[in-house]
Amino acid sequence: MSYKLKIDINADVGEGIGNEESLMPYLSSCNIACGGHTGDFESMSIVVQLAKKYQVKIGAHPSFPDTLNFGRKVLDIKPLDLFDSLVSQVIDLNNIVEAEGLHLNHIKPHGALYNLAVNDEKTAKVILNVVKSFPQPLKLYAPYKSVIAKLAKSKNIEVVFEGFADRNYNEDLSLISRQKKDALITNKENVFKHVFKMVLEQKISTINEVEVELLVDTVCVHGDTENAYSILEFLYHNLEANNIKIL
Repeated sequence: MSYKLKIDINADVGEGIGNEESLMPYLSSCNIACGGHTGDFESMSIVVQLAKKYQVKIGAHPSFPDTLNFGRKVLDIKPLDLFDSLVSQVIDLNNIVEAEGLHLNHIKPHGALYNLAVNDEKTAKVILNVVKSFPQPLKLYAPYKSVIAKLAKSKNIEVVFEGFADRNYNEDLSLISRQKKDALITNKENVFKHVFKMVLEQKISTINEVEVELLVDTVCVHGDTENAYSILEFLYHNLEANNIKIL
């Protein structure tokens, strides 16, 4: 088959759900929790081995060091302390990855850290310094038009623009708060329509049904979404059926 379009499908994994074995066949990359919000040596090792089995690209999913709030609250932390924590998290995962004869592909910040870096230059610079601190070139998964993505380009860091398959958007490309009932998209047919529009038209329909430009290289299905497996399976097969290559 000759494909016209292509997309990467990723998921946040190693977060205590235990569904990675079922998700991996439908992923082309994954973001592994590495201790900041959750995750330990055992969970990282298990997921790395599964990624190896299914030939899924491996990324680090570091967070504010805040297991109490699962990394979903902004911490008042000094930039140097944040840098040290993030580097330590990524090193822990990288050591496991290298022990398996693999290499780390990317870094994708988690939760509140990810959202803060969209608009906050100080936080974005800390994350980018973490990326640059590793000898191997690491990609950055980040949203289109975000502060962190723009700064990354200026530092010659390859940015992979990320969209969210199972989340609704505001018109400024921020995600609808998880506290609101319309935050998540859980119907697999609706997830597919959402992603298909991103890939085919480079647009999304926001929660207010306004069309906004959104460039994506990868789409994320959250591993902790209740029906993540059925969403991923449906999305994977229907993208392929519509001549979109998963890579």
